[in-house]
Amino acid sequence: MIGFIVKNRCKGYACSLFLALGFLQLANYAHAQDLTTSQRMAEQGNADGTGVARDPQQAVAWYRKAAEQGNSDGQFLLGDSYSTGTGVAQDAQQAVFWFRKAAEQGHADAQVLLGKRYATGEGVAQDNKQAVAWYRKAAEQGNTDAQVLLGNKYATGTGVAQDAQQAVFWFRKAAEQGNSYGQLFLGDRYSTGTGVAQDAQQAVFWFRKAAEQGHAEAHLFLGDSYAKGKGVAQNDKLAVAWYRKAAEQGNAEAQSKLGAIYFLGKGVPQDNGMAYVWLSVAVANGGSSEATKVRDLAAKKLSNGQLEISQKLAGQYFEKYQPPR
Repeated sequence: MIGFIVKNRCKGYACSLFLALGFLQLANYAHAQDLTTSQRMAEQGNADGTGVARDPQQAVAWYRKAAEQGNSDGQFLLGDSYSTGTGVAQDAQQAVFWFRKAAEQGHADAQVLLGKRYATGEGVAQDNKQAVAWYRKAAEQGNTDAQVLLGNKYATGTGVAQDAQQAVFWFRKAAEQGNSYGQLFLGDRYSTGTGVAQDAQQAVFWFRKAAEQGHAEAHLFLGDSYAKGKGVAQNDKLAVAWYRKAAEQGNAEAQSKLGAIYFLGKGVPQDNGMAYVWLSVAVANGGSSEATKVRDLAAKKLSNGQLEISQKLAGQYFEKYQPPR
């Protein structure tokens, strides 16, 4: 289920109750305090939401009751249920129908998902201009996901005239609200000088912000910054530390770079075995042909026994350090 917070758009007691019951039936949403659900749930016998059997189909029934009374939260949640096939048969067109109902009432989350549907053509004819229009509506309400998506549309010129400065404007809006993708993309813009004056220190600042939220690509870019001394004092050990964080999240490029570092012995003791391990994982995760070449060079420097140990460890690492699915 989406990380959605009810915004108390319901004007009547009944639809607030329907939504509260839907949350209870779906997943014991004891934390949904924005609906003042503690009081609502208490009236049903359990203020903390415990003791209610999980029943996605019944949750959908309650969402539908709220949706059909015009409640935008209910419409959004019903659309999401159709989108994911939770408690109801998956139906992209019905998802679009209910997302649109909520979006037309100003529901920012619904506007984002409706925009995505137009962007992908799922449940509706693909139309990037419509995607941009809906992203803009949500972005102007402060929705950070929409701001990033709108920034990307400006960056690529998809559905709107390409405009690097507008891309930066929207990435910054999202970044300043703590969106890790906005921070990453803003950092990249400062790094390349696209739509904004090139500034390596500002790039590092925003990469670090995203990295502190666990963003693998930001870890990779910080590793690059320390490796090259770009925007920060050059430091091989810190480069290794950031590459490792990205590699352990399944980033194939970071895995390749970490393997190459072990092969060269920069920032870590030279170790052909670990070079082979990380480069093998990188190749298995879709790494470059260069990673294959360096892996094979490392393999030639290992004895049969060492190679066998490294191959076994590479298999374990491959299982452990996969890209997010």
